[in-house]
Amino acid sequence: MELIKVDQLTKTFGDLVAVDHVSFSIEQGEIFGFLGPNGAGKTTTLSILSTLLKPTSGQAFVNGYDVENQQSQVRRSIGVVFQDPTLDEELTARENMDIHGRLYGMKHRKARIDELLKLVELENRKNQLVKQFSGGMKRRLEIARGLLHDPQILFLDEPTLGLDPQTRNHLWDYIRDLNQKKGVTIILTTHYMDEAEKLSDRVAIIDHGQIIALDTPMALKEQVGGSRIRIESKENQKILQRLQGIKWLNNLTNYNGFTDITLQNAEKKIAGVIREINDLPIDSVSLKIPSLEDVFLHYTGKTIREQEASAKDRIRQHRKASRR
Repeated sequence: MELIKVDQLTKTFGDLVAVDHVSFSIEQGEIFGFLGPNGAGKTTTLSILSTLLKPTSGQAFVNGYDVENQQSQVRRSIGVVFQDPTLDEELTARENMDIHGRLYGMKHRKARIDELLKLVELENRKNQLVKQFSGGMKRRLEIARGLLHDPQILFLDEPTLGLDPQTRNHLWDYIRDLNQKKGVTIILTTHYMDEAEKLSDRVAIIDHGQIIALDTPMALKEQVGGSRIRIESKENQKILQRLQGIKWLNNLTNYNGFTDITLQNAEKKIAGVIREINDLPIDSVSLKIPSLEDVFLHYTGKTIREQEASAKDRIRQHRKASRR
């Protein structure tokens, strides 16, 4: 069952195209990841789906409701954890939850608040001021607050931004549990490759406002041509000549000091490769499994960090032009 359907969605700000004719759908029970650099259009897309922005053109439906004409129904269907903190730090955890419940008209919310604070392991901190919380505790409280009205869909915008690795891993566990045990459909934006790969059932790679690839993490990685064996040696040319004569090795790349071999199931064939050259001097042999970073590089010709830098330049140039 499709919970979200997007068709040719576009959002412009003056002459800046933030989202460019994007189309996709999300099934009930999925964890769907938007992966891309800052400025790629991830947050803008999420803002449209959560009714915070109106699209310039195109259509989007959330839980069967039109995001432009049925905003109240959409908002009842979703919970949102924004990229920027939105908690009142002068209130306690319980008070933040209670205010949210009042806004949704929840009359019998006490038991639900207690249940969710326990879920995110904050039941013993419920009467503590939020300004005394760590970054990870605040993020967990925001997730609990987003779930208070029992939404079918949860939007997470860069949920682990700025958190330390241990806290990120704990938060990933909460997200998986929400999906697997509670059946919540989750849409998250991230520019962390490992986060998209470990959490998402499917990943949409977005760049310059366009979806350039969409599939499962495994299928996306397979598109870049399999695993890679890297051989470093002072006799690199001799190794390359030897390997070029082997029929089942047909994707060799020669660099100064090392040879890359890209092939399917390289981890099972590495021993055979070494046998072919074991009489030649070898400094090191390494195996690299394709990552989503490789996929991004394959489709854009740049790393995600390079794209973030160019996106920031485009935004600065647009702002300068707008002030003139």
